[in-house]
Amino acid sequence: MKRYLLIAMIGISACHDSKDPANESRLPASIVNNPHSASGMDTVAAARKPVMEFKDTLHNFGTIKENEVAAYEFTFTNTGKTPLIISSASGSCGCTVADYPHDPILPGQAGSMKVTFNSAGKQGHQEKSVTLQTNTLRNIHMLYIQAEVEKKK
Repeated sequence: MKRYLLIAMIGISACHDSKDPANESRLPASIVNNPHSASGMDTVAAARKPVMEFKDTLHNFGTIKENEVAAYEFTFTNTGKTPLIISSASGSCGCTVADYPHDPILPGQAGSMKVTFNSAGKQGHQEKSVTLQTNTLRNIHMLYIQAEVEKKK
């Protein structure tokens, strides 16, 4: 019985080894700095977050021809107090691609994101979106594009 108890204790202590190489590669939780918690919001931490303000979040390309590629540059400013980081930008389908800045946008600095729509195989009214994941308090931002695609003749 003592033998099994000893094996169990060794196994438990091995699981909590702080020198585990897997633990060394993890980022510290303090980097996330999430102001939301079960007890409410940390308003001080929330006030320090970056703020992403877009000039516009919807662009209508109007009427375009099938197989035409249309692009629009959405502009934004970081009006917050810390650097803005865009971790990803994904289109609602393969026909919509966003090219976003990968470097942090400093407070007061402006940036832009080019959204390209490929109308190949599309006809009629089209509405697409781009989902951005950021380090702002809101975390997710949406951009929208529209177009009326005329059938290829």
